[in-house]
Amino acid sequence: MVQIVCFIVTTGNTNINLLKFKDMNQESCKTTVTTSVFGSEEMLKSSPVDKIPQHPTMPEIAYRMVKDETIAQTQPRLNMATFVTTYMDHYATKLMNDAIALNYIDETEYPRVAVMCAKCINIIANLWNTPEQAKWKAGALGIGSSEACMLGGVAAWQRWKKRRMAAGKPYDKPNFVISSAYQVVWEKFAQLWQIEMRTVPLTTEKLTLCPKEAIAMCDENTICVVPIMGVTWTGLNDDVKALNDELDEFNKKTGYDIPIHVDAASGGFIMPFLYPDVEWDFRLKWVLSISTSGHKYGLVYPGLGWVVWKDKKFLPDSMSFSVNYLGADITQVGLNFSRPGAQILGQYYQFIRLGFEGYKAIQQNAMEIAKYLHGEIGTMKPFKNYSTDVTNPLFIWEMKKEHSKQCKWTLYDLQDKLKQNGWMVPAYTLPNKLEDTIVMRIVVRQGFSRDMADQLLGDIVNAVAELDKLQYPTTSRLSIESNVKIKGTVYTHTGK
Repeated sequence: MVQIVCFIVTTGNTNINLLKFKDMNQESCKTTVTTSVFGSEEMLKSSPVDKIPQHPTMPEIAYRMVKDETIAQTQPRLNMATFVTTYMDHYATKLMNDAIALNYIDETEYPRVAVMCAKCINIIANLWNTPEQAKWKAGALGIGSSEACMLGGVAAWQRWKKRRMAAGKPYDKPNFVISSAYQVVWEKFAQLWQIEMRTVPLTTEKLTLCPKEAIAMCDENTICVVPIMGVTWTGLNDDVKALNDELDEFNKKTGYDIPIHVDAASGGFIMPFLYPDVEWDFRLKWVLSISTSGHKYGLVYPGLGWVVWKDKKFLPDSMSFSVNYLGADITQVGLNFSRPGAQILGQYYQFIRLGFEGYKAIQQNAMEIAKYLHGEIGTMKPFKNYSTDVTNPLFIWEMKKEHSKQCKWTLYDLQDKLKQNGWMVPAYTLPNKLEDTIVMRIVVRQGFSRDMADQLLGDIVNAVAELDKLQYPTTSRLSIESNVKIKGTVYTHTGK
């Protein structure tokens, strides 16, 4: 038997109604409105794991229980593994908090959010040199760059399928071509839609997608080729211009109509500001769609992605779904239905607040700090950089073979040492054909300063000095010497 008891507590001119659920078969809870958080009975109990608690908890106590469970985690701005935005200014954060209850799909209730979304698509399309003349450019919102990638891939598949059906040809064996340094979303895309993924392996001589090898994998069933701007594994860019030129010759020779979808999850908000003269976007003939992440170098908290098509004619009608929702016909392009509206406000705010020059300054600072770290780490005795180039604000390095032969530790041990100082710097192996190469990666984002970089370098130097003193090999060193595969413990955003 449960009895509801209402207490009215008077404090000054304010009456506080305190509801308590009292189990008549048990001793009533002793926590009251005046009980301090750490004097409450809840602080003597474990947090729920399997079942919802029987009774309500004071909000201050519930907040403290959830908040304290995250204390032992890495502080987001010290997380050098993530690409995701970990800093926005006070006004951006307030604006997004104010809009936390907005559901973007409710366009009739929140029409200005829908218009704001269309404005963002216009701005991004023009950053990528769209030739489309329509007032509202062809594009879509995503929960992240993963959904944006899938939308770009589905559009290419649907266009290819329609052409094959019109020609009376089979359409049951589609494929796409990408480098082996793909992000896991493309593996998901291949599996979910049953599309063969043909991967071009990377080598120590070919650090990015080789256009000629990519074209050699294409045939009449290829729906698109996917170059990457800002490869997750390495930070490098594929040469989209060279790929476009090779593809143009191939399409002329074969009569095929194979397009390019650019996965610009990171590079989409770097290239327009730092390399405006490099042709990688809609200036190229066969680039028909581009996807990016608003919550990476778009400088918005997660989750937000964008995909833009060169023209509305490249966005199949079959991807637009209309539904009568709350009395209105809503047309949507997306895999998800309900989605937060706050991120749209955050993106539009950043466009207004920073402008082109503001974005350029932030991305340039991130690049300069990345190059500084790249240079300093490259001069350290145990290490060598994977590439001499830093084309995006991230890079990877490995241990020199001669140092690896004599030391008792690995980069996995350096990762663990840095975690003791709060840093999250991931160690992992490279993809197919390079899986014996262990690297570490640093991603520099807004919110990371030169002073923080110096602190990180100091901690790396100290950690290496301690590790070099080891007399016996670490567990990871023994595993490598025994050819036992090591599973990484840090999420690297490669998906592997």
